[in-house]
Parts: sequence; C-alpha cells; structure tokens
Amino acid sequence: MNVEILHEANQDVVDTLVAGVRAYNVENAGPGNSQPLSVIARNDSGQLMAGVSGRTIYRQFLIEVVWVNSEVRRTGLGRRLMELAESEAKKRGCIAAQVDTLSFQGPTFYAKLGFEVAGKVEGFPDGHDRYFLLKKYQ
Repeated sequence: MNVEILHEANQDVVDTLVAGVRAYNVENAGPGNSQPLSVIARNDSGQLMAGVSGRTIYRQFLIEVVWVNSEVRRTGLGRRLMELAESEAKKRGCIAAQVDTLSFQGPTFYAKLGFEVAGKVEGFPDGHDRYFLLKKYQ
C-alpha cells in the first residue's frame, strides 16, 4: 500500500472518495436520494447577486453556501432566498436543515430564521468561532 500527501485539488480523488462514502451510506441507511438545491438572485444585467446552495439527502437540507452581495445585504433578499430554499426542501420531504458558519458571518441571521446552535468550535484565528446550526421542520 502506498500513502500519498496531495498538495493540489484532484477532482478524481474527491469523486472516488465521495462515491465510496455514498456506497457505504446506502449499505447502512438506504438510498439517500441526494439532489442539488440552489436558489439564486440575479440583477437586471444577469449578474449573480445572492444565493443559497446545498443538497437534500436523507430528509435533510444540507446548506453548503449562502452569499449575498454587499450591495443588496440587509434588504431581506437573503431571508427570501433561504425561505424559498427551505420551502423546496420541505417539498422534497426534508425534516431539518443544517448549516455551519463563522461567528462574523451569520449566526444572528440564521437565528432569526429559526436555526439553533447544535455545536460550536472555538479558537479560529482572530478570535472567531465556528457554529453548526440546525433547524427542525417537524
């Protein structure tokens, strides 16, 4: 057996690892029916201004990224996109949503949407913390 340390992104390696995890999950929890889910907003010129992106799997909405351009922050657009994404996740049978964020990014934003802290990792650089948040739908 040869062990390597890779210092570059290698999509083939990542794809193989993910496929292995998914196969293991199916053996133990059944098919997860993983589906991408994104809700985005573009301005009149077609420029991406905000979005929520993740996937639904095992009745969970796993939110991978939420971003709102600084030009349209604090306008309610982020909330609107989150609500639309969560509505779609519920239509797909999701019973909860999960997201993680850093202390300077959005814990307050998510709390206003009904997310609760499920875990916290302290000690990120410059005094920041990482929060793992959960919102149960049922």
